[in-house]
This record gives sequence, C-alpha cells and structure tokens, in this order.
Amino acid sequence: MIKNFRHKGLKALYDDDEKSGVKQDQVKRLRSLLARLDASSKVSDMDFPGLRLHPLQGNLHGFYAVDVLGNWRFIFRFDKDGNATDVDLIDYH
Repeated sequence: MIKNFRHKGLKALYDDDEKSGVKQDQVKRLRSLLARLDASSKVSDMDFPGLRLHPLQGNLHGFYAVDVLGNWRFIFRFDKDGNATDVDLIDYH
C-alpha cells in the first residue's frame, strides 16, 4: 500500500486520476507503476522485467528506482510495515 507521496502530480494521478501534474507521455506507465507499487509490500515485488529496479545511493540511500521514460525515474522506499513511502518522480540528469 502506498502511504505517502513527495510528488504532488503522482499523488493527484493516484488519488483522482488527475493527469495535469505529470507529463502526458508518462501517464500510462505511471498508472501501471502506481498500481504495482500499491499492491507491493516489499522491494522485490517491484522487480518486473523492463523496470530495471535498482537501489539508489548517496543522499537517496534507502530508496529504489524503476525506469519510467528516458531520464525519468519513479522512486520509493518501504517502511517497516511494508508500506511504500516517499513516492517521487525525478529526472536524474
């Protein structure tokens, strides 16, 4: 279950299917990622072919990322209760 978001556009897409806060060419992929993350209770639940699940380092240590499109990454971490937290969408370049 997703507990909280850092990215307001992702929260609006998840809560209300409001697409204006994210890039239109990413909407379909983001909907799929949000549904998968909502059904996940551990990191390995997000390890699907093509997503390139990987841990982050540095100031994002503890977060995991999956590919969205181009330089865009969907990042998240899990709390001790198995809830996804701090869900964000970042351009890593």
